[in-house]
Amino acid sequence: MTPALVALARAAAASVDPVAVFRAAEAASAALIRHRLFTVLFVVPGGAEVERVYSSDPGAYPLTGRKRMGPTPWGEHVLAQGRCWMGNTAEEIRWAFPDHELIASLGCAACINVPVREGGEVVGTLNILDAAGAYAEPDVAAAEVIAGFLPGALRRAAHLAAAARAD
Repeated sequence: MTPALVALARAAAASVDPVAVFRAAEAASAALIRHRLFTVLFVVPGGAEVERVYSSDPGAYPLTGRKRMGPTPWGEHVLAQGRCWMGNTAEEIRWAFPDHELIASLGCAACINVPVREGGEVVGTLNILDAAGAYAEPDVAAAEVIAGFLPGALRRAAHLAAAARAD
């Protein structure tokens, strides 16, 4: 058992601050998988868009940024079917994401997306990116473990984002 995973479990169980949980998840990803970019997004009601609530690179990927992903093949796979997606080439990244040029500019051409589920419903995604060819199936499994700790923090972050927009 890695210390970073234990720290994530403790943060998820004890912290009311979603950012503390997301930071612990990022540390677990760094220890277990590796990444250049780590983001967490929640599914906006209606399911067509996702909104960023955590980013390891807020300059390139700021908080509250939204993407229209629901009506895409990637969205069908990850958001509607609740299946993990892994791409290891620039071509796969282009297929999946409209912002593929920005992703490439960060030196990323590999990605793991894990649906974050609560009660079987996809409430968000965990997104881990690195250089081309960086990931294999064991990395997806590790990301699924990390994502399993995120539903409560993701729900709290979505609530905070909605409250901030209402102000």
